[in-house]
Amino acid sequence: MQNLKNQLDYSFNMAGYYHFLEHTADVLFVAAAPTLEELFVQCALATEDAQVDLSKVGEKEKLSFTVEGKDEESLLFNFLDDLVFYKDSDLLVFSKFDIEIEKTGDGLKLTCVALGEKLDNKKHEPKVDVKAVTMHLFEVKKTDQGWEAKVLLDI
Repeated sequence: MQNLKNQLDYSFNMAGYYHFLEHTADVLFVAAAPTLEELFVQCALATEDAQVDLSKVGEKEKLSFTVEGKDEESLLFNFLDDLVFYKDSDLLVFSKFDIEIEKTGDGLKLTCVALGEKLDNKKHEPKVDVKAVTMHLFEVKKTDQGWEAKVLLDI
């Protein structure tokens, strides 16, 4: 993956970003941020934004959960997979994330506090139904500017 900062038509900022790319059948996005935690926030927002109008998702429900992974790539995959699970099992969509990542003896542990609400088709204007996060094209890497990721969501 080339440096996404040079690939995309807008500037990298300190808060990070995500950007959807053209894909024939699924949802593909790239994200970048100065810290690993902010990269995970951007990827979570992109995953939710692919499914609903984020501007209409309130902060009525709070969910705290942890995820583990052997490295940054597996941690991000497991985290996004959990977000899809909460949407499917509990009908929860989120618009705000507070994430902490720490090293453990076996890899990495993520603690997330997500704010959102129950999915309401009339209010949230569903876009697509994400079925799964895929490993195809999946990538997380450290750069001179921070962190970058590429994620393909199966719809």
